[in-house]
Order: sequence, then structure tokens, then C-alpha cells
Amino acid sequence: MNIEPFRLRIDVTDDEFNAIYPRKIQRLAEKHFTPVSVAKTASEFLVTKPGTKVLDIGSGAGKFCLVGTVNTSGHFTGIEQRPSLVELSKRLSTSYGLNNVTFINANVTSIDFNEYDAFYIYNSFYENLNNHDSIDDTVLLTPPLYNSYLMYTLGQLSRLSPAVRLVTYYTYHTIVPPSFKLIDSLHDGNLKLWER
Repeated sequence: MNIEPFRLRIDVTDDEFNAIYPRKIQRLAEKHFTPVSVAKTASEFLVTKPGTKVLDIGSGAGKFCLVGTVNTSGHFTGIEQRPSLVELSKRLSTSYGLNNVTFINANVTSIDFNEYDAFYIYNSFYENLNNHDSIDDTVLLTPPLYNSYLMYTLGQLSRLSPAVRLVTYYTYHTIVPPSFKLIDSLHDGNLKLWER
């Protein structure tokens, strides 16, 4: 796929975008990847000025970050536990010459949220509650881990300074601290835009 249509603001379908991935990754797209239209809306809300630092918690194969980086002037960082997906995301960003995106192989509990201006969460920890829909079996998945990741994320978000933005997609409200105000709800209420 040519990345230029994104830079020129030309609509690209999910099938067209997902074609950049190997077939086994493409099969995961519907359940695990953010749709292009959602990624565009979310990234435009999150990036309020050039260089806004956006953290994608549980970036998977990097689709949200890749779309966001060509759709805005922000810098996107994806954190993902699966090394193979991080390596794939890095290869794709390099092959398309995308310099304002970083992918980190790490657990959310090792991340200091104060280093970022905005956050994207697409049901990041749900695999721990329902591993029948998991991406693979390379990471430990348990309900106690879901609670641990949820509480860490909630605590980190609670301590952030005002004007921080958050987007959740198909994500339980329990991860959003009461200090965040709902700005808009889109895509049948599944995409929510928040500000602290």
C-alpha cells in the first residue's frame, strides 16, 4: 500500500490499510485493530498542537499509531507486550519513512504516564478476561492481571495535570478517573473523547 493517500487526506478503507500486514495479522484486524475512521477521529482529537505526545496502550500491530502519525502532527508511541508485533510495527514505520512514531516492547506498568500529553485505549486489557479471542498465546493472560493493569492505568491517569486528553474505544468506563469529563461519544457510543 502507498502511504501517500493518508498524507493527502484521501480516504483509505480498512481493507486497503490492512493489506500492509502479513495474512495471519490481517485475520486479527476486525477484532483487534482500530478502524481507520476511528483512528483518524481519535488522533485528531488527541493531537492539539504539533509534537503532542500520544501513548497508545496496547498498540498491537501498530495500526492506530501508523494512521495517527500520518494524519496529524503528533508523536505517537505504542506500547505492546508481544515482541513480534512490536518488531512488525517498527519495520512498517521504517519502510514508510514515518519518523514521528515509536514502538516499545513493555508492560503498561513500566510506563510513566507523565511523559505523555494524550492517551488512546482500545480495550487494552480485555484479553485477560476473555482469552478465547486472544491474539496468540505468547503472553500470560489472567483476570488478576486485568485488575492489576486497570488499577495501574487508573492511578496513572488520575495523577495527570489538567488539559490531558484521552480516547477510549470499546473500553469499560472503570478505567476513566472521575476527573475526566466526557467531551463526545461517537460510533454508536463505542468511541469516547475525554478531557481532564
